[in-house]
Amino acid sequence: MSCDFFALATAGVQGLQPYQPGKPIEELEREYGIQNIIKLASNENPLGTNPLIISELQSSLKQLFRYPDGNGFTLKQALAQKLVVSADMITLGNGSNDILELIARTFVTAENSVIFSQYAFAIYPLVTQAMGAKSLEIPAIEWGHDLTAMQTAVRDDTRVIFIANPNNPTGTWVNHTQLQTFLAAIPEDKIVVLDEAYFEYVEDTSYPNSLVLLEKYPNLIITRTFSKAYGLAGLRVGYAISHPKIANLLNRIRQPFNVNLLALAAATIALNDRHYLEKSVIANRWGMQQLIDAFQSMNLAFIPSVGNFITVQLPSTGLIIYEKLLLEGIIVRPLANYQMPYHLRVTIGTQEENARFIQALQKVISTTS
Repeated sequence: MSCDFFALATAGVQGLQPYQPGKPIEELEREYGIQNIIKLASNENPLGTNPLIISELQSSLKQLFRYPDGNGFTLKQALAQKLVVSADMITLGNGSNDILELIARTFVTAENSVIFSQYAFAIYPLVTQAMGAKSLEIPAIEWGHDLTAMQTAVRDDTRVIFIANPNNPTGTWVNHTQLQTFLAAIPEDKIVVLDEAYFEYVEDTSYPNSLVLLEKYPNLIITRTFSKAYGLAGLRVGYAISHPKIANLLNRIRQPFNVNLLALAAATIALNDRHYLEKSVIANRWGMQQLIDAFQSMNLAFIPSVGNFITVQLPSTGLIIYEKLLLEGIIVRPLANYQMPYHLRVTIGTQEENARFIQALQKVISTTS
C-alpha cells in the first residue's frame, strides 16, 4: 500500500487516541477464562434491564423492518411534558455523547477555544481536538470544577464551555449558587454545556435546578441520558434541552435516524416508570454507603460523590490493583488516562456485588507491596 491515509486525515483527527471504554465482561472471559465476573467499570445500572421495558417492547420488535421516527415525536412529547418545556427545545441523540459531538460540530471551528476542567469527562477534549480547536483545560479544585478559574479563562475565541455536573470520573458537583454566579458572568455568545448524565442520582438539596436557569440564560445547553438511572446504556439514547434556536441548529446536523426504533420506544416507557427510577436511586444510596464504610475501615481516601460511582485512592498505582482485581473476576476503571494514576473509579453495584468487590480489594491490597 503506497497511499499514506494518515496524512489524508485532518490534523485534529491525526492527534486523537480512541476513547477507551470499560473492559467488557466477554473480553475478560476470553483472556483469563474467568466466570461469574462482576463489572463495576462503566457506571451501568446494577438493577439490570427494567422488566416493564422487556415486556412492552414486544410490539416494537415487529416493526424492526421500518425506519424509526426521525423526529422522535413521541419521546420528545413525553420529555416535554415531564420537564415542562416545549418540544422544540429538545434534541435527541444516540446517547448524550452524540449530543456533545453535535454541539462541537455546530459551534466550534479550528479558530475557537473550548474550556473544560481537569479530571473532566474524556469526550470534551476528544471532540475539541477532532474539530481542530484549542483545548483550555482548567486545573481542578478539590478534584472538581473551579468555576472562578474557568470564568477567568474565557477568551474572545472561546465558543463552548463544558461543565459535567456531577463530574465523571470524580463524582464532584457544583451547587445552584455557584452555577448561577458563573452563568451570570459568561457572555451570551459563549455556549455553556451542562452535562447532567448522572443528575437523577443526586440527593443533595443544593444541586442546581438547571431547567430554571435555562429560562434566564439562553446560551445554556443541558444534556442528559437514559443510560444510567434508567438502565438503557445498551440502547444509546440521550437528549439535550436548550433554547429553541439552539435546538434548531443542532437538529440541522443531527442524523435523521440517530436514535433507533427500540431506543425511542424503551426511553418513552422508562420515562413514565417512576418505580424503577426510585429503586435505582435507593439502591445507589445504600451501595454508596456500603463502599464508603469499607474504604474508611481500610483507611483509603476517596472523593465524595453524588453519582452512581465513587473514586478511591490506593496505596499502589491503580493499574496494578486493577490488574489484580481482574484475576478476582472484578472489573473496575483505572484512571491513569485522567491524570489520576493512583485512583480507581468503582461503579455502585448491588449489595452482593459491592461485598464481593470489597473482599477482593482487601485481598489484593494485602498482597501488594
